Amino acid sequence: MKYTLLVLAALALPGAALAQTDKVKVKVKTKGQPVGSPVGRYPGGIAPHGSVPMPDPLPDPPAPGAGIRPPGPVPAPPPDYAVPYADRYITQEHLRRDLTVLASDEYEGRETGTRGQKMAAEYISKQFAADSLVAPVAANAANPYLQTFGLEHSAWQPGGALTAGGKAYEWLKDFYAFGRSPFEQATAVQPVFVGYGIEQGDYSDYKGRDVQGKDLLVLLGEPRTAEGKSILSPDGSPTKWSVDFRAKAALAAQKGARSIFFVTQETADKFEKTTARLAPRVMQPTIAFADQPGGRAPAFFVSPALGLKLLGASAAALQQYATATAAAQKPVASKFQPVRFSISAPQQRSTVTTENVLGFLPGTDLKDEILVVSAHYDHLGIIGGEVYNGADDDGSGTVGVLSIAQAFAKAARSGHAPRRSLLFLAHTGEEKGLLGSEYYTDHPVFPLANTVTDLNIDMIGRTDEAHAGKPDYVYVIGSDKLSSQLHAALQETNRQHGNVDLDFRFNDPADPNRFYYRSDHYNFARKGIPVAFFFSGVHADYHEASDEISKIEFNKLEARARLVFFLAWDLANRDVRPVVDSNKP
Repeated sequence: MKYTLLVLAALALPGAALAQTDKVKVKVKTKGQPVGSPVGRYPGGIAPHGSVPMPDPLPDPPAPGAGIRPPGPVPAPPPDYAVPYADRYITQEHLRRDLTVLASDEYEGRETGTRGQKMAAEYISKQFAADSLVAPVAANAANPYLQTFGLEHSAWQPGGALTAGGKAYEWLKDFYAFGRSPFEQATAVQPVFVGYGIEQGDYSDYKGRDVQGKDLLVLLGEPRTAEGKSILSPDGSPTKWSVDFRAKAALAAQKGARSIFFVTQETADKFEKTTARLAPRVMQPTIAFADQPGGRAPAFFVSPALGLKLLGASAAALQQYATATAAAQKPVASKFQPVRFSISAPQQRSTVTTENVLGFLPGTDLKDEILVVSAHYDHLGIIGGEVYNGADDDGSGTVGVLSIAQAFAKAARSGHAPRRSLLFLAHTGEEKGLLGSEYYTDHPVFPLANTVTDLNIDMIGRTDEAHAGKPDYVYVIGSDKLSSQLHAALQETNRQHGNVDLDFRFNDPADPNRFYYRSDHYNFARKGIPVAFFFSGVHADYHEASDEISKIEFNKLEARARLVFFLAWDLANRDVRPVVDSNKP
């Protein structure tokens, strides 16, 4: 999963994001990792899902109260068949076994379109096969567990340049960018200033403006009072417009803009340090759908000095504009006179393929209805010679899905098949902008009309700062957005089986993190399918090379994966699918 603050958010969710080059010197990490290669530990690099030494089929659990005559005419409740399968197959041992493989350096960070990602896809598909799940992608004769599709691989090239007012400015010193460049050749640009580039309620920097095909100059951040409080939120807290520049880039694209140039009011020294830190990631190749309509406008970030030059303004005039806008609590006219400039920002482009991995378990009397249990298995790959293994993001969710799939498969083989069918779906391309889930929901293998819910797992292996030292917990996001019945089922399941602290704080539409929009469940939700997103929060190792298996709290990972399993068991076997009865933001 991906993240937030201004420029750093670009390294995250939706949209074209980072990929890796083919040739790179890799620093292999050994500290805190299990001894020995996991690829060599198991035949073919595959952990023994199909040969776990456990009794199969499991004996039926005794009914509660067995051997005791129930008082009066009230019958004893039916036996809870889910419990023994959770106890036997969703265990710390099983979760560690798979994560030791997938989060190892041999898998090279599992970046979309790379060898490591394809190794992970092969591993997951072999586990599904070992559990006797059906391979449902008939169009792929070579491996029908894989849904293959194409993406565009692009990389910024050295030598980008910008000239304004007769002065030359340098790529990765005075400016950098994210997205698909519209400036392959030197291009003359007459920019248009649109304030903060915000449209929210009665506040609109675009009102009365036609920016179709234009290149925009936009201030980073949002209007704030002298005390630093946002004028766009009831309590003065930062809104998405401050936290995530991508919201502005998406709005600019909706308005038809060709590109967006962000002007910062930070110090020159801070911009220089930020640029130096981001340079390796900026130069990482990116992956996205080719020529996809909509999306986000290419985003260019310019130094404070270059920003003032492009605006045709002084620092004092810019501050006066910001102060006046905050005082008026609406956009105000500016006296800026943006200058014409020339820019070249070349990219190299090619086509790559990637794969979602699907394992299908047919149901019984309600088999035409499908319950999806999902996680993304891709991560960031190799950056600056270091492998980003993504043990938590989202190795933890991926191994959770594998264990849940095995538990359901063992139950079915023992005569306890679910009434509804289950699709276990490992997405690719999440780190590049939810690409795998977008492709699946636009090209579903099973009808979306028959898809009852998506239970999505993304990062469930750690403890965030807000819960340090507290009992086990999990954030659940989106369960109340479309279906009150799903939300109620989650709470009842947790009461019966989980007793985990369910934290719903990120359901708040005003949450500046916008987590609801930042993992694969969202592409199901936008199609009107109820969702629940399970998440343990961000931490210091999020999107860092230090997100390693040695830091995973397997006891908590086990508890959270079991909660998802029990909820899936309930949803797969209840008489009626969750009804869509709301559409909360």
